[in-house]
Amino acid sequence: MESFFVVRAKSNLQYRCVRWKRRMPKNILTDAEIELTVYKSRKDYPENLRLVRYYDEEQDREFMFLTNAMDLTAQQIADLYKNRWQIELFFKWLKQHLKIKKFWGTTENAVRIQINAAITAYCLVAIVQHDMQLKRSTYEVLQILSMSLTDKTPLRELFDKTYSNDVKEQFGLLIPGLFD
Repeated sequence: MESFFVVRAKSNLQYRCVRWKRRMPKNILTDAEIELTVYKSRKDYPENLRLVRYYDEEQDREFMFLTNAMDLTAQQIADLYKNRWQIELFFKWLKQHLKIKKFWGTTENAVRIQINAAITAYCLVAIVQHDMQLKRSTYEVLQILSMSLTDKTPLRELFDKTYSNDVKEQFGLLIPGLFD
């Protein structure tokens, strides 16, 4: 089975057009087979590539994609990149909101378990935030809870005694150190 890639082309891409299609569907500005002209680029990737220029009406932007998938339509190339970008945004959201810095395992099952556990914890915190009608961001609630995992203080008191956005600074005074 052969694999292929779809990436965004840089604006300073230097190439020579080998062949191009004349009739293009809506939003496809260019669909061409190209060869890279910069010596190092050509040496690193000697095969011809496909260049697809796509106009996204929603964003009112033009995108330029490079791929080695010659059998797909130009629209499929644009859709593949759009789907890939959604995955990138999902992982960015995971890192920012669920505080997943790295995956503990490398198997598909290990990654699924870690993501599902983090999403479950996030949803439980969002439910607590909603039910307690807290006027704090979910991130701030997560911070407060993570700093007080072993604290037996009722949640209402816990949230009432922390006021600032810098929860770690306040909890430094509230939570004794391990060897205090």
